Amino acid sequence: MTDPKPLRSAATYGKRDRDGFIHRSWMKAQGFPDHVFDGKPIIGICQTFSEFNPCHSHLRDIAEGVKRGVWEAGGVPLEFPAMSLGETQIRPTAMLFRNLMSMDVEESIRGYAMDGVVLLGGCDKNSPAMLMGAASVGLPAMLVSSGPMLNGKFRGTDIGSGTDVWRFSEEVRAGTMSNADFMAAEAGMSRSPGTCMTMGTASTLACIFEAMGLSLPFNGTIPGVDARRKAMAHRTGNRIVELVRSGATMADVLTREAFENGVKMCAAIGGSTNAVLHLLALAGRAGVKFDLADWQHLGASVPLLVDLMPSGRFLMEDFHYAGGVPAVVAELGEALHLDHVGVSGLSLRDIAGTARNDNPEVIRPLDKPLMAEGGLVILKGNLAPRGAVIKPGAASPELLQHRGRAVVFHSIEDFHARVDDPDLDIDASCVMVLQGCGPRGYPGMPEVGNMPLPRKLLEAGVRDMVRVSDARMSGTAFGTVVLHCAPEAHIGGPLALVRDGDMIALDTANASLTLEISDEEMEARAAAWVPTPPAYDRGWYKLYIDHVTQADQGADLDFLRGSSGSVVTRESH
Repeated sequence: MTDPKPLRSAATYGKRDRDGFIHRSWMKAQGFPDHVFDGKPIIGICQTFSEFNPCHSHLRDIAEGVKRGVWEAGGVPLEFPAMSLGETQIRPTAMLFRNLMSMDVEESIRGYAMDGVVLLGGCDKNSPAMLMGAASVGLPAMLVSSGPMLNGKFRGTDIGSGTDVWRFSEEVRAGTMSNADFMAAEAGMSRSPGTCMTMGTASTLACIFEAMGLSLPFNGTIPGVDARRKAMAHRTGNRIVELVRSGATMADVLTREAFENGVKMCAAIGGSTNAVLHLLALAGRAGVKFDLADWQHLGASVPLLVDLMPSGRFLMEDFHYAGGVPAVVAELGEALHLDHVGVSGLSLRDIAGTARNDNPEVIRPLDKPLMAEGGLVILKGNLAPRGAVIKPGAASPELLQHRGRAVVFHSIEDFHARVDDPDLDIDASCVMVLQGCGPRGYPGMPEVGNMPLPRKLLEAGVRDMVRVSDARMSGTAFGTVVLHCAPEAHIGGPLALVRDGDMIALDTANASLTLEISDEEMEARAAAWVPTPPAYDRGWYKLYIDHVTQADQGADLDFLRGSSGSVVTRESH
């Protein structure tokens, strides 16, 4: 930690002049007495409550817990809003707005006179956006996630967000599940506020960020409606005041070691492929050297320990009751940087020392993993020269080495129009290819990479095929799905050059993805390729398309990498 510094807020609320009068006087309209502005740390609470974001619908209550803790520790809590990205509700895709939300958070933290900030997020893109924005300012910051919702229930069994939606939907299309049963399952899927209770992107990131030291222990797993989450919010309010007084910064936590711990935690929990994009983007903001290759060499050999949907059987409630992230840290042991100290003030070694694994069926012992190598695999080859991602733990083992004939869909609309055509020339050995769904092409890189299989194949009993795209997929999804092909088709990447009938070879063991055409043929197709004109000419969409980086760089905006710090040199009055 750095040496203590004068409070940043003192330059706004501590001055005995006209500017100080203006700042304090207008704040007193809310009923604050004089002594509130007498040298107490001002703690911002970045609030993403929204009724359009069901995962965050309880965050007003969580904010009250943070406030109690801040007041108790001698600070002054002040809530402020940020854009809220409801993954299941916002169109065309939440990922289109992650960078916009990060700008909202960054400029709010910088512009207001706060000394530290507590970030209330959770739903997939919200937490990384908030941390990206906070990292670009650098003040002490802590994350309180919204927590997972309660386990879904359907006819006496647990069902999981997303994972069972995809499964049930395919069964309806195959004719093996009635629409009435499908609707009945819908009613029992989402039973409380909170994020997906499978190991989707929200839970993945909450657990990764906990392992990186950006929150208090168990932030990743306490259910959203469990009273212990509000108690943890209270302790977070205590702790953020302590961090401010100690002179801490985000840079003290966001080290190279933290990112390495995050990659390894992702592998051990069977985490979402989306984590790749978010950690790359966060590293770019924090100025940490960390790239796509790190995902391969750091995570590939880490065993999959957590038996959770979509890679396993259980759900987030079960994971929490079994021991949560601290128990996984204890199992991984020296594979992690155990001496890394996070915002709690504890090292991972300290946290592991008090951890318990109360259910070795949910959290497997290191010598009895669910899968010997649980990490995401970064594929390279002439079809993805800058990389693509596959999650072996969610794939069919027999398809991880596969060679098949390409069936190409040129857009998501083309896919929906033709996938169930009985005359579509496709069989189970084919490779489904989707173009035009990358960062610029869609725009926003939607979660459509786990393409539904053709109805005629589902009716024949097929439940998985190799699928390749420049899109993403939900962390709750499963299948042998190759994602994030870079560079994307929209800018002329090799994916744009694939034609029906081409042979594609996937070799996960050797981390390769190959389009089996000659270099000369590839060059000829590239020379004949005609770009699609931009679909948008104004507003955020245009700014995004003009400046978004490719998936291998985190799909951040090129001008947002790095930090502008917390200093504001001009006064408005």
